[in-house]
Parts: sequence; C-alpha cells; structure tokens
Amino acid sequence: MHCSTPAPQDLLALAVEVARTAATTAHRMRAEGVSTVATKSTVTDVVTAADRAVERQVVEALRRARPADAVLGEEYGQRESGPAGASGVRWIIDPIDGTVNYLYGLPYCAVSLAAEVDGQVVAGVVRNVVTGEEWTATAGGGAHRAGRRLRCSTETDLGQALVATGFGYDPARRSHQARVVAELIGQVRDIRRMGAAALDLCLVAEGRLDAYFEKGLAAWDLAAGGLVAAEAGVRVTGLNGAPPGPDLVVAAPPALFGALHDRLAELDAAGGP
Repeated sequence: MHCSTPAPQDLLALAVEVARTAATTAHRMRAEGVSTVATKSTVTDVVTAADRAVERQVVEALRRARPADAVLGEEYGQRESGPAGASGVRWIIDPIDGTVNYLYGLPYCAVSLAAEVDGQVVAGVVRNVVTGEEWTATAGGGAHRAGRRLRCSTETDLGQALVATGFGYDPARRSHQARVVAELIGQVRDIRRMGAAALDLCLVAEGRLDAYFEKGLAAWDLAAGGLVAAEAGVRVTGLNGAPPGPDLVVAAPPALFGALHDRLAELDAAGGP
C-alpha cells in the first residue's frame, strides 16, 4: 500500500458522499424525463443521457477530492488523473446499474462506486436511485445497511433457495443463459431476474435473496456489490476455482455454495457465447 493511501473507511466516506449526490442527480433526471437515448451493444441495451451525466459528475467529484487517483467507469472507460498508479487507488463506477429498469421507471436501479487499492477492492457503496436504500462495505470491516451489520442467508438446502440471475443483451448469450435457468429452476425454490447485478449482490448480502449467479459481469457491475456480499459472509467466486468475473459470478452462503456451484458447472453456465 502506498504511504499516502487513506484507510478504507476514509475512502468509503468519500464514496458515500459522491454516490448520494449522484443518485440524487439520477433520480431528478428520471423525474424530469430523460429524452436522449443511445444504444450500447444492441438496441435493447439502453444507455441514457443520465447514465453519462451521472458518470461525469462522479468523476469530477473524485478528481476534486483525489486528483492522483485512477478512475474506471462504464460509460467512459479508464481515466488516469496522474501517472498510472501514482496513488495506488482506482475508483470503479457504474453510474446507473439497471439502466433498462431506470428507463422504464422500475425502482430497481442503483449508483455503484468502489475504491480499489493496489488491485484489491477495499471500499464500496451501492445506493438505490429510487428508494434511497444504501449498502456499504469495507474490506475487513463488514457490510452494512441503515446502520445494521449484514449477514447472509442461513439456508442450507438448494431446493429451498431463492436464486437471482441476469441475462446478457446479446440474443445468443441470452438463449444460453435461458437454457441454464430452465434446467435449474426445478431444483431451487424459485428464480428472480430483476436486472441490476449490484443490487442483487446486496440482497444476497442481507439474506433477502439466498444466492445469485450471472455470466458477463464487468468490473463496475461487481466491484461494490461483490465487496458488500463478501463482507456479509457470502462466497463470491467463479467456477472451478476461477475468480469472479466475465465468465461467471457465483455468490452464495458457504452452506449453499457447493451445491449451486456444482449444478452450474454441470449446466455449463460459464459456457456459450
């Protein structure tokens, strides 16, 4: 760690301040009516003017507070404020996780902001744009919502587990993911697909969902919510010892992880396009 690197709690305090202001902006822009809509990979992957405006706002706020840090954002990619690695801190931003929900006025979208020090995520906040619910975590300091320390589900039977997942925007990938779900759904309590990975991970952290898996997550989808989940006792990995990442993220309490992991491996959940 660099000698000037602040403690995780200090990074979290900045993240919370910035995320709250960003969520307020996103909520206001949605209420006013977002009129500028572009597309990402396909016509169904909607990115709004608010998505871009919120990321710009977050980046500017971080630059004012910590000008030597690097920033990775969903909309504008990697940005360096100073020499690469000068501070050892990189911020990872998803300005609006769940942009389709946001576009349609569904109350399941969030600002996600994490701080990474020398490659390890050490602080993160996820704030629901609509409801104001907020989840925070620091590495080794636990995960919290509304002042309460979070612990994941105690469910031990996969057959009784409520499992969340998500689907990619590419039709071929979505078809593969649908086949996995079709095989899995009869072996769990039920499946939920709500459309915002960061929020799904936070709900697993507090036991409102028992487990979650998804293929195709980027760093900004996973960073803050993954830390919240892990600090609540959730095991967050890929398949067969791989780290969590684009191939697959599996998040489940230790007592459920093995059964879910093995079934997903059998179903080739990390495969397909």
